[in-house]
Amino acid sequence: MLTLRKSNDRGHANHGWLDSYHTFSFANYYDPSHMGFRKLRVINEDRVAGGGGFAPHSHRDMEIITYVLGGALEHQDSMGNREVIRPGEVQRMTAGTGVTHSEYNASKTDPVHLLQIWVLPERSGLTPGYEQKFYPPEEKRGQLRLIASRDERNGSVTVHQDLNLYATVLSNGEKLTHPIAPDRHLWVQIARGSATVNGEVLTDGDAVAIAAEPTLELIGQADAEILVFDLA
Repeated sequence: MLTLRKSNDRGHANHGWLDSYHTFSFANYYDPSHMGFRKLRVINEDRVAGGGGFAPHSHRDMEIITYVLGGALEHQDSMGNREVIRPGEVQRMTAGTGVTHSEYNASKTDPVHLLQIWVLPERSGLTPGYEQKFYPPEEKRGQLRLIASRDERNGSVTVHQDLNLYATVLSNGEKLTHPIAPDRHLWVQIARGSATVNGEVLTDGDAVAIAAEPTLELIGQADAEILVFDLA
Protein backbone atom coordinates (compact mmCIF):
# COMPACT_ATOMS: atom_id res chain seq x y z
CA MET A 1 0.00 0.00 0.00
CA LEU A 2 1.27 3.45 -0.96
CA THR A 3 0.13 6.69 0.69
CA LEU A 4 1.28 9.86 -1.04
CA ARG A 5 2.28 13.08 0.71
CA LYS A 6 2.63 15.77 -1.96
CA SER A 7 4.96 18.71 -1.52
CA ASN A 8 2.24 21.33 -2.00
CA ASP A 9 0.15 19.76 0.78
CA ARG A 10 2.84 20.30 3.42
CA GLY A 11 2.67 23.02 6.02
CA HIS A 12 4.51 26.20 5.07
CA ALA A 13 5.96 29.12 7.00
CA ASN A 14 7.96 32.00 5.55
CA HIS A 15 9.66 34.22 8.12
CA GLY A 16 11.81 36.11 5.64
CA TRP A 17 15.12 34.74 6.84
CA LEU A 18 13.58 31.23 6.95
CA ASP A 19 11.40 29.53 4.35
CA SER A 20 10.25 26.21 5.79
CA TYR A 21 8.03 23.34 4.66
CA HIS A 22 6.71 20.88 7.23
CA THR A 23 5.93 17.30 6.18
CA PHE A 24 4.34 16.69 9.58
CA SER A 25 2.69 18.96 12.15
CA PHE A 26 5.22 21.41 13.53
CA ALA A 27 5.13 24.78 15.34
CA ASN A 28 2.07 26.70 14.12
CA TYR A 29 1.20 24.08 11.50
CA TYR A 30 -1.13 21.46 12.95
CA ASP A 31 -2.80 18.66 11.02
CA PRO A 32 -4.04 15.75 13.16
CA SER A 33 -3.81 13.44 10.14
CA HIS A 34 -0.10 14.22 9.71
CA MET A 35 1.52 13.95 13.13
CA GLY A 36 4.39 11.75 11.99
CA PHE A 37 5.01 8.27 10.62
CA ARG A 38 5.80 5.43 13.01
CA LYS A 39 8.64 6.88 15.15
CA LEU A 40 9.47 9.56 12.56
CA ARG A 41 8.13 12.82 13.96
CA VAL A 42 9.51 15.74 11.88
CA ILE A 43 10.84 16.35 8.38
CA ASN A 44 11.34 20.07 7.82
CA GLU A 45 12.76 21.38 4.57
CA ASP A 46 14.43 24.67 5.49
CA ARG A 47 16.02 27.39 3.41
CA VAL A 48 17.86 29.88 5.59
CA ALA A 49 18.92 33.21 4.08
CA GLY A 50 22.49 34.45 4.36
CA GLY A 51 23.19 35.70 7.87
CA GLY A 52 20.05 34.07 9.25
CA GLY A 53 19.62 31.28 11.73
CA PHE A 54 18.07 29.79 14.81
CA ALA A 55 19.14 31.45 18.05
CA PRO A 56 20.02 29.20 21.02
CA HIS A 57 17.07 26.97 21.93
CA SER A 58 16.63 23.73 23.83
CA HIS A 59 15.49 20.18 23.03
CA ARG A 60 15.08 17.01 25.03
CA ASP A 61 14.16 13.36 24.36
CA MET A 62 14.56 13.56 20.60
CA GLU A 63 16.98 12.19 17.99
CA ILE A 64 17.73 15.06 15.57
CA ILE A 65 19.31 14.43 12.17
CA THR A 66 20.45 17.27 9.91
CA TYR A 67 21.04 16.65 6.18
CA VAL A 68 22.41 19.62 4.24
CA LEU A 69 21.56 19.84 0.53
CA GLY A 70 23.28 23.13 -0.31
CA GLY A 71 25.32 25.79 1.43
CA ALA A 72 26.69 25.35 4.95
CA LEU A 73 25.12 25.33 8.41
CA GLU A 74 27.02 26.31 11.56
CA HIS A 75 26.06 24.41 14.70
CA GLN A 76 27.00 25.19 18.31
CA ASP A 77 25.68 23.46 21.42
CA SER A 78 25.89 23.18 25.20
CA MET A 79 27.96 19.98 24.88
CA GLY A 80 30.84 22.09 23.56
CA ASN A 81 30.45 21.19 19.89
CA ARG A 82 30.96 23.85 17.24
CA GLU A 83 30.85 22.49 13.70
CA VAL A 84 29.92 23.45 10.15
CA ILE A 85 27.73 20.96 8.26
CA ARG A 86 28.04 20.84 4.47
CA PRO A 87 26.47 18.77 1.66
CA GLY A 88 27.35 15.11 2.02
CA GLU A 89 27.60 15.36 5.80
CA VAL A 90 25.07 13.96 8.26
CA GLN A 91 24.75 15.28 11.79
CA ARG A 92 23.05 13.37 14.59
CA MET A 93 22.29 14.99 17.92
CA THR A 94 20.75 13.05 20.79
CA ALA A 95 18.91 15.64 22.88
CA GLY A 96 18.25 13.17 25.70
CA THR A 97 18.09 14.84 29.10
CA GLY A 98 18.48 18.25 27.45
CA VAL A 99 20.64 20.16 24.97
CA THR A 100 20.74 23.82 24.01
CA HIS A 101 22.02 24.62 20.53
CA SER A 102 22.02 27.24 17.80
CA GLU A 103 22.06 26.82 14.03
CA TYR A 104 23.12 29.62 11.70
CA ASN A 105 23.83 29.94 8.03
CA ALA A 106 27.62 29.86 7.84
CA SER A 107 27.49 32.41 4.99
CA LYS A 108 26.41 36.02 5.26
CA THR A 109 25.25 36.07 1.64
CA ASP A 110 24.42 32.61 0.28
CA PRO A 111 21.40 30.56 1.41
CA VAL A 112 21.64 27.16 3.06
CA HIS A 113 19.17 24.40 2.14
CA LEU A 114 18.66 21.52 4.55
CA LEU A 115 16.38 18.83 5.87
CA GLN A 116 15.99 18.58 9.62
CA ILE A 117 14.60 15.28 10.85
CA TRP A 118 13.33 14.36 14.30
CA VAL A 119 12.94 10.77 15.44
CA LEU A 120 11.39 9.74 18.75
CA PRO A 121 14.00 7.85 20.82
CA GLU A 122 13.47 4.33 22.11
CA ARG A 123 13.56 5.63 25.67
CA SER A 124 13.63 8.95 27.48
CA GLY A 125 16.48 10.32 29.58
CA LEU A 126 19.34 9.36 27.27
CA THR A 127 22.74 10.97 27.71
CA PRO A 128 23.05 13.82 25.17
CA GLY A 129 25.37 13.08 22.27
CA TYR A 130 26.67 14.42 18.97
CA GLU A 131 28.00 12.80 15.80
CA GLN A 132 28.85 14.06 12.31
CA LYS A 133 30.05 12.03 9.31
CA PHE A 134 30.71 12.62 5.62
CA TYR A 135 29.38 10.29 2.91
CA PRO A 136 30.96 10.86 -0.53
CA PRO A 137 28.55 11.20 -3.49
CA GLU A 138 29.92 8.05 -5.12
CA GLU A 139 28.76 5.99 -2.13
CA LYS A 140 25.17 7.09 -2.81
CA ARG A 141 25.22 6.97 -6.60
CA GLY A 142 22.85 4.27 -7.84
CA GLN A 143 22.65 2.52 -4.48
CA LEU A 144 21.17 2.92 -1.03
CA ARG A 145 23.86 4.17 1.32
CA LEU A 146 23.04 3.55 5.00
CA ILE A 147 23.63 6.85 6.82
CA ALA A 148 21.88 6.28 10.18
CA SER A 149 21.03 3.16 12.17
CA ARG A 150 20.66 1.86 15.69
CA ASP A 151 23.85 -0.23 15.52
CA GLU A 152 26.28 2.06 13.60
CA ARG A 153 26.80 -0.59 10.93
CA ASN A 154 28.56 0.31 7.69
CA GLY A 155 29.82 3.53 9.20
CA SER A 156 26.38 5.04 9.77
CA VAL A 157 25.65 7.55 12.53
CA THR A 158 23.88 6.14 15.57
CA VAL A 159 20.20 6.77 16.30
CA HIS A 160 18.59 5.44 19.44
CA GLN A 161 15.62 3.92 17.63
CA ASP A 162 14.87 0.97 15.35
CA LEU A 163 15.50 2.98 12.19
CA ASN A 164 17.58 2.45 9.07
CA LEU A 165 17.99 5.67 7.10
CA TYR A 166 19.38 5.42 3.58
CA ALA A 167 20.35 8.06 1.01
CA THR A 168 20.68 7.61 -2.72
CA VAL A 169 21.37 9.73 -5.80
CA LEU A 170 19.87 8.54 -9.09
CA SER A 171 20.35 9.97 -12.57
CA ASN A 172 17.72 9.78 -15.31
CA GLY A 173 16.74 6.16 -15.94
CA GLU A 174 18.93 4.77 -13.16
CA LYS A 175 17.08 2.07 -11.23
CA LEU A 176 17.47 0.26 -7.94
CA THR A 177 15.38 -2.18 -5.94
CA HIS A 178 15.38 -2.98 -2.24
CA PRO A 179 13.50 -5.79 -0.45
CA ILE A 180 11.10 -4.74 2.30
CA ALA A 181 10.79 -7.08 5.28
CA PRO A 182 7.18 -8.00 6.15
CA ASP A 183 7.23 -6.14 9.47
CA ARG A 184 8.87 -2.94 8.14
CA HIS A 185 7.40 0.35 6.95
CA LEU A 186 9.10 2.81 4.59
CA TRP A 187 8.89 6.56 4.24
CA VAL A 188 10.48 7.73 0.98
CA GLN A 189 11.30 11.46 0.79
CA ILE A 190 12.38 13.16 -2.42
CA ALA A 191 14.99 15.65 -1.24
CA ARG A 192 15.37 17.08 -4.75
CA GLY A 193 14.88 16.12 -8.38
CA SER A 194 12.26 13.58 -9.39
CA ALA A 195 11.89 9.82 -9.43
CA THR A 196 9.39 7.03 -9.87
CA VAL A 197 8.73 5.23 -6.59
CA ASN A 198 6.89 1.92 -6.99
CA GLY A 199 5.19 3.33 -10.08
CA GLU A 200 4.36 6.76 -8.64
CA VAL A 201 6.11 9.83 -10.08
CA LEU A 202 7.37 12.08 -7.27
CA THR A 203 9.18 15.42 -7.43
CA ASP A 204 10.95 17.84 -5.04
CA GLY A 205 9.46 17.62 -1.55
CA ASP A 206 7.04 14.78 -2.34
CA ALA A 207 6.99 11.67 -0.19
CA VAL A 208 5.27 8.31 0.01
CA ALA A 209 4.60 5.92 2.88
CA ILE A 210 4.93 2.26 1.90
CA ALA A 211 3.48 -0.65 3.85
CA ALA A 212 2.74 -4.30 3.00
CA GLU A 213 4.80 -4.16 -0.19
CA PRO A 214 7.56 -6.72 -0.87
CA THR A 215 9.95 -4.41 -2.72
CA LEU A 216 10.95 -0.78 -3.07
CA GLU A 217 11.67 0.22 -6.66
CA LEU A 218 13.24 3.59 -7.45
CA ILE A 219 13.86 4.96 -10.95
CA GLY A 220 15.52 8.34 -11.39
CA GLN A 221 13.89 10.82 -13.76
CA ALA A 222 15.76 14.05 -13.22
CA ASP A 223 18.83 13.90 -11.00
CA ALA A 224 17.20 12.78 -7.77
CA GLU A 225 18.45 12.75 -4.18
CA ILE A 226 16.25 10.53 -2.05
CA LEU A 227 16.05 9.57 1.61
CA VAL A 228 14.52 6.21 2.58
CA PHE A 229 13.41 5.68 6.18
CA ASP A 230 13.00 2.00 7.12
CA LEU A 231 11.06 1.73 10.38
CA ALA A 232 9.55 -0.93 12.62
